[in-house]
Amino acid sequence: MRLLTTPRFPLSRRLFSVPVLLAALAAVPVSLSNAQTNPAAGGAPGAGATRGGLPSLGDEQDMSIAAERRLGDRIARDIYRDPDYLDDPVLGDYLSAIWQPLLGAARARGDVPPELSERLAWELMISRDRRVNAFALPGGYLGVNLGLLAVTERPEELAAVMAHELSHVSQRHIARLVSSQDRLAPWMLGAMILGALAARANTEVANAAIVGSQAVAMQTQLNFSRDMEREADRVGFGVLTGAGFEGQGFVDMFDRLQQASRLNDDGSFPYLRSHPLTSERIADMRARLPLSTARAGPGVGPLKSAVPGAVANAPASGGPAGLRLDLPALSSATPPPSGLVTVDTTVSAERHALMAARARVLAENGPDRLRAWLQTGQGASASPGVRYAAALSAQRLGQRDLALDLAQRLRGSVAASARPAADALMLELLLTAPAAGGNSRVDPNGALLASLRDQALAGDSRAELLLGAQAALATGVPARAVSRLQAWVVQHPRDAMAWQVLARAHQAQGQTLRSIRAEAESRAAHMDYEGAADRFRAAQALPAAQRAADPMELAIVDSRRREVERMQRELALERNE
Repeated sequence: MRLLTTPRFPLSRRLFSVPVLLAALAAVPVSLSNAQTNPAAGGAPGAGATRGGLPSLGDEQDMSIAAERRLGDRIARDIYRDPDYLDDPVLGDYLSAIWQPLLGAARARGDVPPELSERLAWELMISRDRRVNAFALPGGYLGVNLGLLAVTERPEELAAVMAHELSHVSQRHIARLVSSQDRLAPWMLGAMILGALAARANTEVANAAIVGSQAVAMQTQLNFSRDMEREADRVGFGVLTGAGFEGQGFVDMFDRLQQASRLNDDGSFPYLRSHPLTSERIADMRARLPLSTARAGPGVGPLKSAVPGAVANAPASGGPAGLRLDLPALSSATPPPSGLVTVDTTVSAERHALMAARARVLAENGPDRLRAWLQTGQGASASPGVRYAAALSAQRLGQRDLALDLAQRLRGSVAASARPAADALMLELLLTAPAAGGNSRVDPNGALLASLRDQALAGDSRAELLLGAQAALATGVPARAVSRLQAWVVQHPRDAMAWQVLARAHQAQGQTLRSIRAEAESRAAHMDYEGAADRFRAAQALPAAQRAADPMELAIVDSRRREVERMQRELALERNE
C-alpha cells in the first residue's frame, strides 16, 4: 500500500533560502511597496498605533496588508513546489495544537487586530531541513524546520520560537523590511536578485554574486533587525505566557541556542544568524520570569487550561494541508465559525518526545544514523521517544516486521497523552508495502489494521482522517473514505493532500470524472492554477457517457475551470506589473 506523503527528494535550499526570499522581496512592484496603509487600500487603519502595550517601531508602514498578502502568496506558490516542503499530517496536528492557543492569546492581547486576522494567510509550512531554524514570511506564512522540532526537549521551548515568529508577523516586521528597501540603491537590489537567480543553478556563483551587496547593507539591516528582535521577544513572551505555556521556555531555548553557537558553527543553526542572540536579549527574558510568575492567571493555553476530554476549535476552511491557523473565539460566549471540527489538543512532554523523534528521522537522508537509532531503540530500557525513532527508522530501512514489533511495544508503554501518536505510527506502518496489514507477525489476519482504521475514521484530527481514509482504500471500502473526505474538503478546500486521497477513492469506485476533478482541486489548493485548469479540461474531455453519468459534477467542473482560468490570468497580470 502506497502511503500518500510528500515525495522524497535530495534536499534543496533553493526556495527556503534567504537569498531567494530577498529576491522575492526586492521584486515587489513599486506600486505595491509604496501603497499607503489605509482602509481604502485594504490596509490596516492606524498601522502605526500601539499594539500589545508596546510602541510600533518605525514610521507608518508603507506596504498595505493586501500587497503583503499578494507577495506572500507569490512566495508560497514556489515553496509548495520545493522538494523540502513537507506536508506531514502527524507533525502538522501537533504544531497546530501549539499554534492555536498562541494565536488565541495574541488576539486576546490585541497583537493580532481584526484586519490582520482576516486578511493574512496564517498558514504554517514545514521544511524537511535538518538545520535549526524557523522563519516568518510576508502575508502571514510561517515556517518551521524539522531541525528545530528535533532539538527541542519540551513543548514550551518550541512554543517560544513559534510565539517569537508569530510576533514578527503581528508587528508587521516583514512589511517594514520590504518598505525599507526603498532606501537601498537599485544596483544593490539587482545584485540580490542576480544572486538568487544564480542560486538556482550554482550555489558558489550565487554566494559570489550577492556577497558585495550584503557587505554594504549588512550593518543597516542588522541594526534594524535588532530592534525587531527585541520587540518580537517582548511581544512573544507575553503571547507565550498568555497562552498558558511556561515563560521558562523562552529562557531555556535561548540557553540552548547560545550553547549550540559556542560549540558548533558549521551552519547547522541558521536561526542564530537570522535571529542573532545578544546578552541584552537573554537578560531581558530572564528578568521577565518573576513578573510572569507573579501575574500568572488561568491562561488560555494547553498547559494551564487543559482538562480531560477538552477539545479546541480546529483550523477552518481555506488553509492548505489542514493547517490554517484561524484564531479561537475571544470568549466561550462567542459561537465558533460554522464548519469547524475538533483536533487533538494534547500538548505534553510525552507527545513532544515522540514528535521530536519523528522530526529527526524524517529529516535524515543517510542510513547510518537510521541504523544507530534502530539499534538504540531495541533496548529494553529505551524511552518512548527513542523507541518511536527506532520503529520509524526500521520502516525507512525496509525492515517492516521489525518496525511493527517496535511500534507495538511502543503502544503498550506510552502515556495516555501520547497514545494517539503511537496508534497513528502503527497505522502508518501497517499501510506500507508489501502488504497492508496482513502477512505480518503483529497483524497476521488484518484485524489490527481494521480496528485502527475504524478508530481513525471516527476521530476528528486531520492525521486520523487521512490515515483512516488510506486504510479504507487498503481494505477495500473506499465508500467510507469518500464520505469522510467529502465532508472535510468542504470545510478545508485548500487541503491538497485530502483532495489527492479523495481522487484515489473516487477512482477506486470507478468515478473517473469526480477523481479528475479532485486532482484538479488538489493542484488549485497549492495555487498551481495552470495544472488545475489542465485537469479540469481533461475532465471535460472524457467520453460523453462518463460525462453524462454525473451532470451535477460536470457543471461544477465547468464552473471551477472558468474560476481557475480567471485566477491564472490575474496571476499573469501580477507577474507583468
